[in-house]
Amino acid sequence: MKFTKMLLAALMLMGVFAVTSLQAQQLSASPENEKGAIVLKPLEKLGRGIANVVFSPAELFIQMYEVKNRAGGIAGITYGPLRGVAFVLARIGVGVVDIVTFPFPLPDCPETPEGFGPGYGPIMYPAWVVDVEHDWNSFVFDRDAIPAPVR
Repeated sequence: MKFTKMLLAALMLMGVFAVTSLQAQQLSASPENEKGAIVLKPLEKLGRGIANVVFSPAELFIQMYEVKNRAGGIAGITYGPLRGVAFVLARIGVGVVDIVTFPFPLPDCPETPEGFGPGYGPIMYPAWVVDVEHDWNSFVFDRDAIPAPVR
């Protein structure tokens, strides 16, 4: 029991040191810092991982809605829940990976979908469970804060 507590404390301390050293390294090399922006990519990755694990059950309803819109109501109530369960499990897995590896950039996870190389970007798209397209009745995002698409 005492060994487990000491091991957990050591891992947490290592994580803090890894985050601060990676953050210092990232802040000194980042071109965004010339404009005064502070980028906290490891902490964003940790938050995304926690959100993916906690809110993963929402994928069940999101996928049922997506399948219904794409293939119709019967597919939405039969295939939709099966696809939803698969996405719930995928979200949990991706969230756990993000939580465990948040201090370190992962290969082939750039910050932008067009980018390449290692980074703190999402493993799964959309990066968050509820994105702008799946926000019913402005529950998560304020509609006034989202710019209208240019057509």
